[in-house]
Amino acid sequence: MMKYFSFLFAILSLILPAVVSGQYQRINNFMIKENLTSNGKIAIIAVDSAENADESINGTFKFSINGFEQSLAFHQGVAVPSHPIDGSTFAYFKHKNQEGNVGKLYFLHKKDREITPVKINGVLLLAIPLFILLIGYVFKRFLTTFAIIAIVYGYFSYSKGLSLIQILESAYQTIKNFL
Repeated sequence: MMKYFSFLFAILSLILPAVVSGQYQRINNFMIKENLTSNGKIAIIAVDSAENADESINGTFKFSINGFEQSLAFHQGVAVPSHPIDGSTFAYFKHKNQEGNVGKLYFLHKKDREITPVKINGVLLLAIPLFILLIGYVFKRFLTTFAIIAIVYGYFSYSKGLSLIQILESAYQTIKNFL
């Protein structure tokens, strides 16, 4: 009889934790959409890696929106922050779970009662200013190089009898032949 109870206890101790324990929920990815009621609020939707809504997410999760921490209640994968959006703005949404952080930058364009979220890639925030600086640097170098070449070309051209009219006519003929 004692063997029977110890065997039953061993089986129950192995099976019971699997039956009683709930499924661990976490948000690994999310997207921002306009709330369906068009009341000036947005909806945060938990999605999987294929950007499909994850309706299994229920419960309260902490999000940081522009540095302000909020506890958002998710129901079937959707949560709505309590504060409405007054006008077009940039918003950084960040969620921290046990595996790491998920953060996304959006531009929320508000027109009348409609909000259009536009996701901004973080690489563009670095690439665009670097590209503008590169253009400025190249243009500066180009102007300096062009000025030096123009002075040298002008000196040799005028010293050998070449006039500005001949240079322009030669350029015109080259462009005309090219087209």
